[in-house]
Amino acid sequence: MSVSTPIRRDKKTILTEIFGFEEFRPGQEAVVDTILDGRHVLMVMPTGAGKSLCFQVPALVMGGLTIVVSPLVALMQDQVAALTLAGVAAGSINSSRQRAENIETWRRAQSGELRLLYMAPERLMTAAMLSALTKLEIRMFAVDEAHCISQWGPAFRPEYADLAQLADRFPKVPIAALTATADAATRTDIKKRLFGGRGEIFVQGFDRPNITLAVEPKTQWKRQLLDFISGHMGECGIVYCLSRKKTEEAAEFLQDNGTAALPYHAGMDQDLRQANQNIFMTRPGTVIVATIAFGMGIDKSDVRFVFHTDMPGGVEAYYQEIGRAGRDGKPAQAHMLYGLDDIRMRRVFIENEDSDSDRKRREHKRLDALIGYCESPECRRQTLLAYFGDVTEPCGNCDICLNPMEKTDGSDDGRKIIAAVEQTGQRFGAVHIIDVLRGADTEKIRQFGHDRLTPYGTGAERKKPEWQSLIRQMVAAGFLSLDINGYGGLSMTAKGDRLSSGETDFFFRSDLVSRSAKASEPKKRRAGTVATADLSERAGDLLTRLKELRMELARRQSVPAYVIFPDKSLIEMAQKMPENRTAFADINGVGQAKLDKFADIFLAAINDGRGR
Repeated sequence: MSVSTPIRRDKKTILTEIFGFEEFRPGQEAVVDTILDGRHVLMVMPTGAGKSLCFQVPALVMGGLTIVVSPLVALMQDQVAALTLAGVAAGSINSSRQRAENIETWRRAQSGELRLLYMAPERLMTAAMLSALTKLEIRMFAVDEAHCISQWGPAFRPEYADLAQLADRFPKVPIAALTATADAATRTDIKKRLFGGRGEIFVQGFDRPNITLAVEPKTQWKRQLLDFISGHMGECGIVYCLSRKKTEEAAEFLQDNGTAALPYHAGMDQDLRQANQNIFMTRPGTVIVATIAFGMGIDKSDVRFVFHTDMPGGVEAYYQEIGRAGRDGKPAQAHMLYGLDDIRMRRVFIENEDSDSDRKRREHKRLDALIGYCESPECRRQTLLAYFGDVTEPCGNCDICLNPMEKTDGSDDGRKIIAAVEQTGQRFGAVHIIDVLRGADTEKIRQFGHDRLTPYGTGAERKKPEWQSLIRQMVAAGFLSLDINGYGGLSMTAKGDRLSSGETDFFFRSDLVSRSAKASEPKKRRAGTVATADLSERAGDLLTRLKELRMELARRQSVPAYVIFPDKSLIEMAQKMPENRTAFADINGVGQAKLDKFADIFLAAINDGRGR
């Protein structure tokens, strides 16, 4: 869109003609309308739900210039490339570009040619840049990965903190904040910092019901990984490892056992890393073995599984990483191994962080929440969604629902815990509650007189690790609530009150409580579900050729393959085999600019495939 092109005022026209979609996805239109009304908005949507479109559409409706704050140069470049191919005048100013290129982009912004300008927060929030922006027609600020601004969040970035000045410096300009992971406390904090407490919050649910959730204790991780992969041969997947060394080791191990696996981590040569990513994006059946360096901004719809060989750092990280599976809506699996060494290493990482004691305390509590998820005696999806404030019925699509594990009646122990929590004032953490139950003689117990309470010493027969597991399972099952953002205090829920009064019972997994007992017999593995697009053999061959063509075009233009067309568009092309430009324009994701640039090229490939 150039400066001479009239601004389209209709959101539906822009959605169709620019982005190639007939309708908004659920939740998108309400966010768009809020921004067009001039109000601040925080949108929390799952990975792949279309957050970017929520600010890109109103940016084109309103005209002027929208400033987009993004934390990674690679993400900026990919979004700018995608918008440019769609015919939108977008640019970025960042440290990876030559000074002359940044100057030329700024000239285009000053002249009114650009509609969206991407910058990192530290570049945006300089005195010189803010002063220069006051002279331009700024219509909106969009803040991507907005959880980074929150001290309560799991990924606080100091350079994001300065963004709190935007609402005061530009009081009439709406701010749109985007994130896929933010619990209730983090959402409130973002709203307070970015909007001064004003604005709307939209939460488009956290559930990804097509993903089967499973966790198992780590015994022999290589054997467990191979057992899992054997049920997913020929499928694309991601294997996450904690260290670079383990990433290389796991990739080599899978290669030696017949899986097309490639490593990916920040210590690799950049060209090799990019090459491996491109192969993963285009070659069927490729498995990428990676550290957390891989994933952000990856738009691949047919990832059938995410396998964690080690525990992530917390529930938010876990949720974000498994969200890269099944983005096409078809069945996918998330499988995690965890063990005591994982927990120990994560504790060490937290303590070695360059952060204050409050943040370390919160991170320990977040890790506690993930351990509780791993040890949950009830539906995993209920536990996962409850962390983000969502309530749901048992899902029928996690290992606990599909293969119920043997559980022991722990109602008596549960009532002891409830009594200790209630009688100490519902504000102390697990460590103190366990000390009370075990009859410990600590300064804190003497200070508060908790040695005179009824529960004192009633749990002396159990070891500390056993009580820790019981408390985590009670939190996961909804009997207790853990104050993650405060000091880790435990409080009783309505369900806990019913347990206390004898109206309900508490059942726990004894295999996880008994630290000295051997691991329980491995449960029968559920056969892996092979989920592929419903394509004929000819259409499948055509899809492979279309992906190769897409990669060649991407190489020529130095952009990621999905910027040309996402997998969903290519699958639709292979299914429908459009015969002309009119039919090609009906493919999802084909806007006017992409129709002009790519229709003839892809139609030639489709016609060639039709003749085979």
